[in-house]
Amino acid sequence: MRTIHVNLITETVKELCLKANFDIGDSMLKVLEERLGDESSPLGKTVLKQMINNDKLAKLEGIAICQDTGMTVVFIEVGQEVSLVGGDFNDAIHQGVRLAYKDGFLRKSVVDDPLFDRINTKDNTPAVIHTTITKGDQIKIEVMPKGFGSENMSTLKMFPPSAGLSGVKKFILDTVEKAGPNACPPIIVGVGIGGTFEQAALISKRALLRGVGQSNPHPKYAQLEIELIQDINRLGIGPAGLGGSTTAISVNIEHYPTHIASIPVAINICCHVSRHASAII
Repeated sequence: MRTIHVNLITETVKELCLKANFDIGDSMLKVLEERLGDESSPLGKTVLKQMINNDKLAKLEGIAICQDTGMTVVFIEVGQEVSLVGGDFNDAIHQGVRLAYKDGFLRKSVVDDPLFDRINTKDNTPAVIHTTITKGDQIKIEVMPKGFGSENMSTLKMFPPSAGLSGVKKFILDTVEKAGPNACPPIIVGVGIGGTFEQAALISKRALLRGVGQSNPHPKYAQLEIELIQDINRLGIGPAGLGGSTTAISVNIEHYPTHIASIPVAINICCHVSRHASAII
């Protein structure tokens, strides 16, 4: 049994929040530069250049990539041979978020009541925490500050099995087309297929953590990802919704077994500022 003090979790979450908000990552910059070369619209090229320059400047200056610094989603895998000491596990995660948003001068965007009072919590907590127990004596933490311009364009539908592949594809394309410029394209489209109502939504969000350019290991789902990104980019929405051939950077599909009576499909859209950072302790 390995003992880990919760203060280490707090420190790690803080550092990951700061890193995710300041550094979009080399792989995303590489993809944006590739899309810049392929973009058909002169205005689209201008927008992509501005995005790339903004992302580089954010890392250089240690400032937020985007003014919407999101609501922090934390995926955490705790090894079953870990003993946590020194305080409450969830409180330690929230404290890491709290310190990052204070010390990093990041915008605080969380309200305590979603419907009535809507009073800002002033420290961007609470985070949304998804915890999984795994084998071993390590803790893996993945932090995703999720902006809500794109989050608001996300949706879920429970299909009868008769809808089939064509029904699922149409739903995904219609969702992206309806989102238009509101999702701040170019976008990453996370798709969760299967499970239950809530599981489909969860795996659609996890799909956004997959690195750009990494395909689903299942050949049929990998082919579907290719077909969807081609169809989405033919919509002509383009960077910032101003027209062009770069509407989506990636379509990431994850799937899970489901009931014989249904095909749950969730779509979680993310703008190109697909912020996430991870660490193992």
